[in-house]
Amino acid sequence: MAGTVHHVLARSAARFPSRPFLHIPAAACSGYHAGPIEISYATLATRVDELAALYRDAGYGAGQRVALMLANRPAFFEHWLALNAAGASVVPVNAEQRPAEIAWQLEHSESCLLVSLDDLLPVARQSLALMPAPPALSTEGTAAIPRAPHPGSTQEKPGRRSECALLYTSGSTDKPKGCILSNDYFTRFGEWYAGLGGLCALRPGEERLITPLPLSHMNAMASSAMGMLETGGCIVQLDRFHPSGWWDAVRSSGATVVHYLGVMPAILLGMDSSPRDDFSAQLRFGFGAGINPRHHAPFEARFGFPLIEAWAMTETGCGGCIIANHQPRHVGTSCFGKPTAAVEYLLVDEQGIEVTGETPGELLVRASGPDPRAGFFAGYLKNSEATDEAWAGGWLRTGDVVRAGPDGALHFVDRRKNVIRRSGENIAALEVEAALADAPQIAQLVVTAVDDEIRGEEVMACVVASAGMPRNADTARAIQQRALDALVYFKAPGYVVFVDEIPRTASQKPQRGEIRKLAPAWRESTACIDLREFKRRTKASAHG
Repeated sequence: MAGTVHHVLARSAARFPSRPFLHIPAAACSGYHAGPIEISYATLATRVDELAALYRDAGYGAGQRVALMLANRPAFFEHWLALNAAGASVVPVNAEQRPAEIAWQLEHSESCLLVSLDDLLPVARQSLALMPAPPALSTEGTAAIPRAPHPGSTQEKPGRRSECALLYTSGSTDKPKGCILSNDYFTRFGEWYAGLGGLCALRPGEERLITPLPLSHMNAMASSAMGMLETGGCIVQLDRFHPSGWWDAVRSSGATVVHYLGVMPAILLGMDSSPRDDFSAQLRFGFGAGINPRHHAPFEARFGFPLIEAWAMTETGCGGCIIANHQPRHVGTSCFGKPTAAVEYLLVDEQGIEVTGETPGELLVRASGPDPRAGFFAGYLKNSEATDEAWAGGWLRTGDVVRAGPDGALHFVDRRKNVIRRSGENIAALEVEAALADAPQIAQLVVTAVDDEIRGEEVMACVVASAGMPRNADTARAIQQRALDALVYFKAPGYVVFVDEIPRTASQKPQRGEIRKLAPAWRESTACIDLREFKRRTKASAHG
């Protein structure tokens, strides 16, 4: 089965049999195991082959999908790789979703089996109860796998083009879309990571990569898992991000590489400093995206290792991935690197016309060479119209607004749909959020647009106030002033609305589409403070 993810495992198991593939620190598995867990490549390969045989005997194979609700546990890797060996595709399910959301994914994906952790069975059963024709239910153990309702194909041999997984996008504005991801998508990602070099050079058989990111998402499956599988490294898998125990987990696990999300550095910088903060002798680099530019240099100075910013989407895989793994990285900006010769890109305006110089534009990407979709997703399940729209004109439309620096390095500006158009000025919602990220009045924040009869749109800051903070005009004014101190006047919030919670997706991203729909009603509520009169151009901000 050359070209499959299971083939990559088999190859590394032959080369690094005694090396650890997976390490779970004691604190991350205390709820289900006494002490830390460590599994070697040889042990994993044996378990996977035994489980694959059980799946084949039960009738699972090519053309079928099996949903996995196995959290960040060893069972996820075992069942994923076993099903891959059998030729079936997996549908990772985030159990933090509501049962109705899970039921929708199971039905849309036509999963014929749901494999659940024992302690998630109540959620699984609630979800299945909402379906007119639910799939069979199995637990993480291997004793009894329900027979497949219709045997999978035994004629089709799994290969690079075979479907490996179906991953759902966050669905911030509508129902999630199922991204069809082939074995080629995953194996290319591992090869890409192994060949990066520069500041991200992976040493075969030596790296220990710590990640708290969920295995139900592309980063953990395609990037960290495949990077380690390809090079014989060890995945240090946490259940989730625990700020108070993060550095202890890094130390005790012997981690050499960190995978992060942008919110993590901000939280870690906010913790009390310690004489043990310097990790320069242990950690080689961090790999992630979305750090607040103001936090980047202070983090590296305090903790002693570089945070390498990258850009990708579930849809792009490694085919359109761009990473700042070479100097200059432009730390302190929103730079995510310079595209290599393997990636072609364009920046276009709202009319689809290419922009030049440092003018921001929507980023379009494709693979160089004869196949522009090499390494990308295979399409959206049951939604060819959305697939065609994403690839309109032969380029993948990312929806991300980016600018090119003088040296060709790309800098993230914002999601196009998060750009607020006020009096002819384009305002990036994420830029305003970054300016307010450290405000003591704010526990949670999202910035959105709200219609304005005169200016077209106005900036609205939707705020969950910090504990004990009054939700009044004085607090709102202090929040606005913080933005005015950091940004040109027109970018500051014209409205601050205090809300009890911010609508989020199952992956904890703000539901920006829903928030934008709620904004007009929030503006009319007593919880909204109108601060537009304080948005005045001063001599310092009058720049043409």
